[in-house]
Amino acid sequence: MCKHTLPEWHAAINSHKRNFTAKKGELIIREGDPVTGVYFVTSGNIKVHKQWGDKELIIRFANNGAIFGHRGISSTNLVYPISATALETTSLCFVDIEFFKATLKVNHDFAYELLMFYADELQASEKKMRNLALMSVKGRLAVAILNLRDQFGLNEEGFLNLALSRQDLAAFTGATYETVFRTMNELLSEKLIHVKNKMIGILDEERLIDLSKK
Repeated sequence: MCKHTLPEWHAAINSHKRNFTAKKGELIIREGDPVTGVYFVTSGNIKVHKQWGDKELIIRFANNGAIFGHRGISSTNLVYPISATALETTSLCFVDIEFFKATLKVNHDFAYELLMFYADELQASEKKMRNLALMSVKGRLAVAILNLRDQFGLNEEGFLNLALSRQDLAAFTGATYETVFRTMNELLSEKLIHVKNKMIGILDEERLIDLSKK
């Protein structure tokens, strides 16, 4: 928002934004609640999720610099279609909905960048829904691990720079905990990955990529 808005608009942003910290496990947005504004992640990690029948489905993870809550912007039904929960202590910036809309009207570059972000997000969502319908759990798990590597990078030990519970990994791949647990053991026995506590490391990227195409 600050990067793509006019310099003279920054003073208005500073006077309207609200910075705060969310604790690990804190619910920031509840699915179905009225829209009050949008959020930006300053540091930390948020899971963006929704109910899928009787299960939780994690749509994406929002880390440093990411926006969430924007899907609640609508000309009719102004409710959040997702929930958002902090996975760790996270610093956030909140902007109320009316000021956010005013920013879009005044700052054309920002509006264009947000449009491109929506387009990319829509493509990613459509691909994920196709994978849920057509791809095996093993393939979806491979896709998830590779995508998380691309988003969060690796730490000094070569593990994904994200500690993720098996339950959240199951919600991210759209599978049951038991199925993900069994499939993870298959990937471990085939030496495609290795784990340390909640950290996942990639041992055979080429074979994971092959699985992600099936």
